[in-house]
Amino acid sequence: MNKLFFGDNLHVLRERINPESVDLVYLDPPFNSNANYNVLFREDGGAPTEAQAEAFRDTWEWGEHAAEAYEDVMRASGDVALALKGMRAWIGQNAMMAYLAMMAVRLQELRDVLKPTGSLYLHCDPNASHYLKIILDALFGPSGFRTEISWRRQSAHNDAKQGRKQYGNVRDTILFYTKSDKWKWNTQYTPYDPGYVRDFYKHREPGTGRAYRLSDLTGPGGAAKGNPLYEVMGIKRHWRFSREKMDLLISQGRVVQTKPGTVPAQKRYLDEMPGVALQNDWADIKAASGREALGYPTQKPLSLLERIIQASSDPGDVVLDPFCGCGTTVEAAERIGRQWIGIDVTHYAVTLIEARLKANHPKASFSVHGRPVDLASARDLARRDKHQFQWWAAWRVGAQTYREEKRGADRGIDGNILYKNGPYGDGRIIISVKG
Repeated sequence: MNKLFFGDNLHVLRERINPESVDLVYLDPPFNSNANYNVLFREDGGAPTEAQAEAFRDTWEWGEHAAEAYEDVMRASGDVALALKGMRAWIGQNAMMAYLAMMAVRLQELRDVLKPTGSLYLHCDPNASHYLKIILDALFGPSGFRTEISWRRQSAHNDAKQGRKQYGNVRDTILFYTKSDKWKWNTQYTPYDPGYVRDFYKHREPGTGRAYRLSDLTGPGGAAKGNPLYEVMGIKRHWRFSREKMDLLISQGRVVQTKPGTVPAQKRYLDEMPGVALQNDWADIKAASGREALGYPTQKPLSLLERIIQASSDPGDVVLDPFCGCGTTVEAAERIGRQWIGIDVTHYAVTLIEARLKANHPKASFSVHGRPVDLASARDLARRDKHQFQWWAAWRVGAQTYREEKRGADRGIDGNILYKNGPYGDGRIIISVKG
């Protein structure tokens, strides 16, 4: 099942993904809060790849693509069309409206490929989250909304400069929706706060040193709730457990009487407790760094994706990321035993993900789709997108994509191959692709 698609995710979702075949969707589309922050990939030397820049422009500029997306939603009619039409009348025909149109048509397709038990997580920033929630409410119904997760990606950010009349932006928003009320769910836990442990797990077991707390054994509601009445350690009460269960706990040393005449209590060991059920404010996962970081400013940490995948899917389930960027979602899915589908509009991203998987998971099995495999498909790519054709052709001969700042600025150079040229030092082969 593991598949990596090179192409427009809208086309792939419509043509290559079966309806109701996906268990979990995670998407992290480009934000518009800071164009420099959101350039997805940079070549060596720091220049943004033109493919990513073009995708960013198509998403955030009202033009032919945005108008087509808007009309697609209108033709489908329904609540999403009403919501989008109302937002266009309200906020006008601008960059935000282009983004919402491009997202709405894709979110429709993502809902359709989800199984009835499936979940969707949309990662965004506060500039667009309130608009996107309206679209998602229209798609999944208000009852499909589960929660808004706040991920504090860092403790401070340099946008909070001295004299700036604004709070520092340190959090992202993750909107969590389910397709029905029968969604998959595996509760995740976080460690107890040290202060909580100190205050409640104050007892230490002689010999083992295990920390424990004492828990009430009496049955709430007494006889009215059907709790059994019998004597334990000289104390007669209505207890929460049967006599057989109580005897088992006593034999295991899990029932104690702190002094004669007091009501027995149950030992609850700290090392047997799962922790605190995960809440929707996530401050314990930091941004990707060290060996995990790939030089990609918007790269999300593996632990963030692993948490989402573990909570909302089971081993063997299918995870889909339609904006898979540098491949964090697909690697997280691979690491914890899920099947996966990744889609990206740039050939550079696809090659990066391939390299990442082969380096970190050499036994991973996956297929790549959308690349030219013969002359006809190469011609088709050249016709559809000459720049992607150039990058694909340069990749085929092992070239590094030329660092162009904007279209037409490459002076005929589409790639470089660097090599050792003996006593003459480093050599350079210039690649020029003609379609």
